[in-house]
Amino acid sequence: MQESGNPVHAGITVAELVVRALMQPAQHVAITSGDEQLTYGQLRDKCWQVVRALQQAGLSKGDTAALLFGNRLEAVVAILAVQLLGLKYLSLHPLASLADHRFVLEDAGVKALFVDNSRYAQRAEELASSAAIVLSLYDTPDTPGLMSTAASCDTRPMPVSDNPQEVFRLAYTGGTTGRSKGIRHTHRTTITMIMQMLATYEWPATPRYLVTTPISHAAGSLLLPTFLKGGTVVLMEKYDAAAFCRLVEQHHINLTFMVPTQIYGLLESPAVSQHDLSSLALVLYGAAPIAPVKLAQAIETIGPVFGQLYGQAEAPMTIAYLSRKDHDLDRPHLLASCGRPIPGTRLGLFDDQMQPVPVGEVGEICVRGPLLMEGYLNRPEETEKVFAGGWLHTGDMARMDEEGYLYLVDRAKDMIISGGFNVYPSEVEACLAQHPQVAMCAVIGVPDEKWGEKVTAIVVPKEGEPCTEQALIEHVMQHKGAVDTPKQVIFTEELPLTALGKIDKKTLRQQFWQTDNRQI
Repeated sequence: MQESGNPVHAGITVAELVVRALMQPAQHVAITSGDEQLTYGQLRDKCWQVVRALQQAGLSKGDTAALLFGNRLEAVVAILAVQLLGLKYLSLHPLASLADHRFVLEDAGVKALFVDNSRYAQRAEELASSAAIVLSLYDTPDTPGLMSTAASCDTRPMPVSDNPQEVFRLAYTGGTTGRSKGIRHTHRTTITMIMQMLATYEWPATPRYLVTTPISHAAGSLLLPTFLKGGTVVLMEKYDAAAFCRLVEQHHINLTFMVPTQIYGLLESPAVSQHDLSSLALVLYGAAPIAPVKLAQAIETIGPVFGQLYGQAEAPMTIAYLSRKDHDLDRPHLLASCGRPIPGTRLGLFDDQMQPVPVGEVGEICVRGPLLMEGYLNRPEETEKVFAGGWLHTGDMARMDEEGYLYLVDRAKDMIISGGFNVYPSEVEACLAQHPQVAMCAVIGVPDEKWGEKVTAIVVPKEGEPCTEQALIEHVMQHKGAVDTPKQVIFTEELPLTALGKIDKKTLRQQFWQTDNRQI
């Protein structure tokens, strides 16, 4: 999107939005973490103190910083301070390898590495040579931490960046198909995302937001909107279903974000019936497909409080949304949808020749609008490829019905071609999830001399429930037909998960290819 040459048409920056968010009544509680809490007045003062501490450390507007944080109160303060100072920042994946971290720091030209040394002190030592400045949140035996240094600094506000065209954030992709790519976001992307969130999600009047997944990823995107609405953020450092239920009851939580695997675990936990969860008004979920039968169970158990978001790193969080009212058990087909396109973003479904597909047929989701990234860092060829034809190619395959609801069928790269036919794993997984003896499942394709790829289901059976391979094969055959039916079923006690709670299919494939056993 081209910015107008007239400054009266210029947009605002994320730093300016942070300043506005911190202008809440000073005595209201902004953040709670365990036994600690910060009021808005305390948060505002600490943020400006950290800004000055960062300047004393030699950092200035435009420098690139990497953040390796857990869900800590001090981490939220540091993130807001980084945004106020105008640093170009990126979040490191908490469970990525040392080699991946080193690659990202080098690729992004990182000057400073900020580390939650209560959790990642060893990784900080290993990465010390990859950044000119390493700043620990907390004191070390030899050096005071960032928070200690900031405590003696001035709390007065300072001028912040007002140039919305600056690249202020880098988001690195997961790197499942090779080296991660750095995604360049200007202030426009985040401002668009937040405005679309505020306009579309059914926010409680005063949010009490329980953070259950890493603030370095999707959960962190809800922090600033919560502060803008004068809400309170309650941090979970590590998700646990029983702890989740306890915190919802204790803090009267009315907003949270979860990934499907967390919802599955919650449904299996006895804590759901032992705690009062009636304060929940909006449970946002996303990041991976959810089985409609599990979603229906969640609505019956917890209530009609769910909202599904759909986006990706290149167009974060707000491509489409399935509202609470659309989670309607009287219209069960909608539980398989990821919602309708959010106003403000153009969306089309195209075939391989960039021709629109008819209603009801599968095409690739492509989008346009101010939500989109600027492009990939140092990857002009990749940028040209993903923007081919003047659209962002998401790589997600979907169909749209006559009412405008989108139905994801899978990532293009996850699609299985078996015997010359396309098989979408998410559809097979949804079918398997309907079987009463299946707790969780994942479907992958593995090389096969006869079929090209063999449809393989990895299943976690419900505890105490007998489950056989033949019964599951017959179940899929009955409901989906021969093409989608797994050629084999592998039983396992648990599925590997990424740091964000998604089923880690890359690891599953590696495990399977390395063994001929019937158990993982």
